[in-house]
Amino acid sequence: MNIVILESDHLQILLDVLRKRGYQVIGPTLGEGAIVYDNLNSTANLPVGWTDEEDGGTYRLKKRNDKALFGYNVGPHSWKKYLLPSELRLWKIKRNGSSFQIVTENEATQKFAFVGVRSCDIHAISVQDKVFTNGQYIDQHYKSRRKDTFIVAVNCGKAGGTCFCVSMNTGPKATLGFDLAMTEILEGKNHYFLVETGTELGAEILREIPHKEASEKQKCAAGDILKKTAEQMGRSMDTTNIKDLFYRNYEHPRWNNVAERCLTCANCTMVCPTCFCTTVEDVTDLTGDNAERWRKWDSCFTMDFSYIHGGSVRSSIKSRYRHWITHKLATWIDQFGTSGCVGCGRCMTWCPVAIDITEEVEAIRKSETISERQTTEAVEKKRS
Repeated sequence: MNIVILESDHLQILLDVLRKRGYQVIGPTLGEGAIVYDNLNSTANLPVGWTDEEDGGTYRLKKRNDKALFGYNVGPHSWKKYLLPSELRLWKIKRNGSSFQIVTENEATQKFAFVGVRSCDIHAISVQDKVFTNGQYIDQHYKSRRKDTFIVAVNCGKAGGTCFCVSMNTGPKATLGFDLAMTEILEGKNHYFLVETGTELGAEILREIPHKEASEKQKCAAGDILKKTAEQMGRSMDTTNIKDLFYRNYEHPRWNNVAERCLTCANCTMVCPTCFCTTVEDVTDLTGDNAERWRKWDSCFTMDFSYIHGGSVRSSIKSRYRHWITHKLATWIDQFGTSGCVGCGRCMTWCPVAIDITEEVEAIRKSETISERQTTEAVEKKRS
């Protein structure tokens, strides 16, 4: 793996090279009172000198005292916005006399270059790859969008108040799934990126950009930043035997506690980078000559999601929250061989009532510990 230095002034050249190669460059920018992902044609569109403050149910933009380009954590958007769009027309039908003609959607192949991808989100993309491309049923829409995606990772220089990627072994340093990975370093007037290549394509593109070999001192500086970030996690989660923990606690009283707070607004599933639930809707125009089938994001928190003839399978708030967190941290492992959580913290940040997934896990685990201790004490008392 080649490790070099890229001056911040040369980052624009990277964007230009990617565009010349036919990529639609997507990256972080300011919008909607947050840091969101959008088309990125210039480094001037980056959130220069901005950061975000996050906690349960709290998100605020704040000015930094420097000119960092990637000095933030993660906002409400994730990269599934582009790989698994919120609305997708699957096909349309047009009346042709006494018959109908089905017109299948043939999407023009668009190559994406994602710039500023955090390690947790790389793991999230990897999770969705398993869901949509590694199983018996392949989602061709996802596969076509994912196939030529170029990923420029940015290692985290700060941790957010709801981050717990260290607990999930998904960050803060990108270790897989990238073409190029950058660590932003600001030292007085010096502003540069330590860049690692992850693929031959990444190395090929890097050769078109002015760079120089990284010194040991610069490598150590990047290492120190990542070490400090890892020590700043705003949350943590004990994942020891977590699948069995949930399987043992389907009837835990904690579910009633969280049901009293949950609004079933579905914010957590919308901002989650791995949630993939969708529904299908058929629509027609007023003439009846045209009909379309659309796939749209859905959520297991909605009543209609589990509706079958006779009613909803999960009609209570308790059952819907239990299903979501148990799927995310337990049954997902059985289905896809990995956790459905990458520790990004978005579900906590964007929950209106600040329900904390790490707190829920801890509460259930702690109650088991207390129960086991009480049982042990009772047995010992009986023996004495």
